[in-house]
Amino acid sequence: MRLGFAQLNSTVGDLAGNRRKILDAYRALVDQGAELVLFPELIVTGYPPRDLLFKRHFVPDVERTLQEIAAAVGDVPALVGTVEANATGQGRPFYNAAAFCHRGAVVATARKCLLPTYDVFDEDRYFEPATQPTVITHAGLRLGITICEDIWTHPMISTRRLYHGMNPVKQLATQRCDLMLNISASPWHHEKGDVRQTLVTDAAFELDCPVAYVNAVGGNDELVFDGRSLASDAAGHVFAGLAAFAEEIRVVEVPLKAGEKAGRAPELAPSFGQAEMADVFSALTLGLRDYGWKSGFTRALVAISGGIDSAVVAVIAAAAFGPENVIGVSLPSPISSQHSKDDALALARNLGIRGETMSIADPVAACEASLGPLFAGRPRDVAEENIQARVRGVLMMALSNKFGSLLLTTGNKSEMAVGYCTLYGDMCGGLAVISDVYKTQVYALANWINAEARRLGRTAPIPQSTIDKVPSAELRPNQTDQDSLPPYDVLDAVLKGYIEEGLSRADLTAQGFSAEVVNDVVRKVDLNEYKRKQAPPGLKITPLAFGVGRRIPIVQKYIS
Repeated sequence: MRLGFAQLNSTVGDLAGNRRKILDAYRALVDQGAELVLFPELIVTGYPPRDLLFKRHFVPDVERTLQEIAAAVGDVPALVGTVEANATGQGRPFYNAAAFCHRGAVVATARKCLLPTYDVFDEDRYFEPATQPTVITHAGLRLGITICEDIWTHPMISTRRLYHGMNPVKQLATQRCDLMLNISASPWHHEKGDVRQTLVTDAAFELDCPVAYVNAVGGNDELVFDGRSLASDAAGHVFAGLAAFAEEIRVVEVPLKAGEKAGRAPELAPSFGQAEMADVFSALTLGLRDYGWKSGFTRALVAISGGIDSAVVAVIAAAAFGPENVIGVSLPSPISSQHSKDDALALARNLGIRGETMSIADPVAACEASLGPLFAGRPRDVAEENIQARVRGVLMMALSNKFGSLLLTTGNKSEMAVGYCTLYGDMCGGLAVISDVYKTQVYALANWINAEARRLGRTAPIPQSTIDKVPSAELRPNQTDQDSLPPYDVLDAVLKGYIEEGLSRADLTAQGFSAEVVNDVVRKVDLNEYKRKQAPPGLKITPLAFGVGRRIPIVQKYIS
């Protein structure tokens, strides 16, 4: 069977725009000879629609949009991810569904069995689960339909325990399928690796039939979907893979004979198996571009300090919006070093972005003069230091308002974790681009960016001195990050264990970390939850990011 894969980038709530995108892809794939066209999970609504589902007219509007899509589908059927109202009056109000559209109508509907309710997922809030997967007969073939999480029951997946032993793949194995179809909206993170591929190929081997997996692509809020749709033959060999972090439509010829291998070299896209830092860069670029464009921004604004974090964010912004649409602003104070000012302007020149300099000396002095009578008799401390960051925040927000540009914050995950950032200062902005990137990863990403530029025969954008210098917030003379924090390789290892792996202080100390370091880091993480709750949304690239996937109370007294 010639399957049409429609790996598309939908926008949450843009029902008319999503419908046009769906039908454009459908017509193009039919013209290319597709015999069945597959679309991602909830492509009609965009994923995740969240509490839009509870708006009174939203689901009826979705159902009308689906009927319009079905009316345009001809002899070649299409499997379309959508929302279906639960008319039984029992359970949750909706189903996460796949509509099988053919010859002007929705002729069958499959419903999702396993509803993820962990990390960033909250599907049990909205959807009623199906008790078993659906099998549709078409053109003499038995097509097993699963939706995303329905194949996430492999022994290697810890979340399988959430489903009380229910396994849609095993249920399909009792029904003899000629082909299994899985439509997904599976977000990416950098440790996901080949997990999806393993799930697909093991399902194909267990069912003794090919499996076609079509995934969403694009950024929606903090989530980034990487695409990488694929097809496995009945012997469990991947023979086709679509692009990573890009829309693609492609017709793939799938062998349907049980146990038959595809018998040809894999049709994998060049980016299907790209390196980790390439993936991180692609994910952040796509996430930023979609966050901006889908919110109505085509320009970006970055405060460039001469440090590595703002340099990496500026490179990502230039890749996302084009250098001509990015402004980098250096905001030196009397404490700022000359090399930081020089590196900031060199970065702007290398990237081809507009570079500007605005001294903050006068506004900082004015603030200190106003506060002087109340601060009298007290030593200088973090209060005076943070005036610099907050003045910068005021000026950058004014520029954002004036030029209609999206202000990007430049704090990394290590800093956000321990509160090494200033509320209403460097935390001002519309999107925290690298808030889920540890400091050690920022260095790795910067080195990859420069190496990739050289490989392509271009100037390395990030000055080497920016990478080599000792990191500093430069809020007081001769300050370095390590005045307040352990070395970043140690800090990041402790943070990953505490935040992502859920380890206790005793667990971390048992791994060989100093008890003094562990206690200090964990205390800072817990104390600064209030800052993170007020931070802009950030792009998720790790298994557990700050924000919607980590719901820690601000006021709490538990000591682990």
